Amino acid sequence: MSMKIRLPSIFLLGGCGVLFLAGTSGLGAQEIDGIKIPKSGKLYPRGVNARIERAIRKGAEFLVRTQNRDGSWRANGSSNGYPVAMTSLAGFALMATGSTPMRGPYAPNIRKAADFLMRHSLKSGLISVLQEEERPMYGHGFAMLFLAEVYGMEVDLKMQRKLRRVLDKAIRLTAKSQSSYGGWNYAPGDNYDEGSVTVTQVQGLRACRNAGINVPKKVIQNAIKYIADSANEDGGIRYGARFRGPSRPAITAAACAVLYNAGKYDDKMAIKAMKYAQSHLSPTRSGGFHFYAQLYFSEALYQKGGKDWDRYYKEISEYMLKRQSSKGSWQGDGVGLTYGTAIALIILNLPYAHLPILQR
Repeated sequence: MSMKIRLPSIFLLGGCGVLFLAGTSGLGAQEIDGIKIPKSGKLYPRGVNARIERAIRKGAEFLVRTQNRDGSWRANGSSNGYPVAMTSLAGFALMATGSTPMRGPYAPNIRKAADFLMRHSLKSGLISVLQEEERPMYGHGFAMLFLAEVYGMEVDLKMQRKLRRVLDKAIRLTAKSQSSYGGWNYAPGDNYDEGSVTVTQVQGLRACRNAGINVPKKVIQNAIKYIADSANEDGGIRYGARFRGPSRPAITAAACAVLYNAGKYDDKMAIKAMKYAQSHLSPTRSGGFHFYAQLYFSEALYQKGGKDWDRYYKEISEYMLKRQSSKGSWQGDGVGLTYGTAIALIILNLPYAHLPILQR
């Protein structure tokens, strides 16, 4: 089987990732296109500095130290801690630093995480440790997202085939579990739906499609329609299409990220949703589930780009740096240190553009 390997931008000269300039250490500070290059010769992406990079490294090292022998992470380090969701988020965060399954300081950890998830691919296609996950579709969506990024960078043919089998099954399970309204709920096959689970499935499916895996177009189209059917007059997105109620800032931010992933930057609904999100969210304000909201708000703003993103990244990076513990971790939404640290790392690494699903 042949496939096109998609390398993260750290390997692309002149890309959005880190550019190392050899032989400049003794030349003093220089500027290229108005960007100051430190004496070390290292050029940071726009908005990133040495403090942010140190915080990223400390956060990644915390995740490495807390990974379990079986390759998993768990919320709060407990035995009932959504291992599929936490492992997927942590593995994704380590890939966001620029490591891949084959190279980089965190390659062994990424490989172990992928192996753990593949071992828990059930016959149905659901990726879950059922006895530890009350709402398994969250983890299933995050697992598709992470494993699709791994698949897109994998060069070992045997591992490619194994990943492909797991992802093909996962896609079929997600497609089969889509409700008549076009969304998804906490568990597969109950013909119910709500917005936050729907977002995880759509992002996972998009990542699979981006990696060259077949995803039924109708499934994604129905999911985008579900988001549209969940929109209120104020531009915000409510809890779900079959419910009436107020707009939810966090779910609206998540919807924006999904719409931008689908290339709908100029869609009227996307414009209204982003306007609502920007009026109700800031780096220090979310109205609940702060890390969850900032994860998707940051992704959407990065896709949007421009001054809004520059201003946001400056503020969110300061917010995150002030809240990082001496051990390198973040506490996120009461879910635990794995969750908070993974989300903080994903946000802080966005300017590096290492992961295809998060690139502009």
